[in-house]
Amino acid sequence: MDYYRPDTTENALSWLASHAGQSRTIAAGCTDLLAATQNSGLCGPVLDITGINEMRGIAEQTEAWRIGAATTWTDIIRHPLPPAFDALKLAAREVGSVQIQNAATIAGNLCNASPAADGAPCLLGLDASVELASVEGARTLPLDAFILGPRQTALRPDEIVSAIVVPKIAARGVSTFLKLGARKYLVISIAMVSARLVIESGMVADAAIAVGACSPVARRLDVLESRLKGRPADASLASFATDALVAEALSPIDDVRADAGYRSHSAAELVRRAIAAITSQETEIAA
Repeated sequence: MDYYRPDTTENALSWLASHAGQSRTIAAGCTDLLAATQNSGLCGPVLDITGINEMRGIAEQTEAWRIGAATTWTDIIRHPLPPAFDALKLAAREVGSVQIQNAATIAGNLCNASPAADGAPCLLGLDASVELASVEGARTLPLDAFILGPRQTALRPDEIVSAIVVPKIAARGVSTFLKLGARKYLVISIAMVSARLVIESGMVADAAIAVGACSPVARRLDVLESRLKGRPADASLASFATDALVAEALSPIDDVRADAGYRSHSAAELVRRAIAAITSQETEIAA
């Protein structure tokens, strides 16, 4: 097997360019890759990015937070971040067991492009973009333009994800994450919700609500967000998330975990609970 674990991004990109036209695998933790094959190992050639230190870690920059592609969920849980990232931290604790959280990476979660990827709705709610690198240079795509459908991304054969970028303007307010499954732990979601509210002087100045596992890709609830803005951040706010309004933005399926109707209703209930959890806090959240 052709297996390569470089220690620099430059070497990784050179290897990728040298294998142009070949079927190859990019490994970033392997917690999903190995589970998806019936073989005892991955078929080569394999590029393992987990040894690239410059692609691991979280950095606060002037206008953005930069999360390296090889950053693990445990790294995210442990790193001091603003309250707007609380949803992402809560989702990180839902990604399998602690052992999986220690190995699984944020880029692997996005590139796997599962409709039930725990990180996707949280990052959508943070207006995240995906930084893509190749020997020709780098480009950046909004997350909703990167994940195209189940197991489908906009990643070109000569590219790797190098980082996830969250603009400072979106890293405001406070957030939370709720997930519904057939059991509490180690489960694929029936529905999941990330909610972020910016509250100023008791009013909703900004809102970001995203739902996962209820459509081919995680989706923001733009209409609901618009209706929440300018409203008092009190106990009545959650009532705007009606079943019908939430359902308009989703396209759930029937499968072994739940039918479409149950998924739709559950998503709306999770949205209401998430909004209520934020607005029940008595302390005003500064922008």
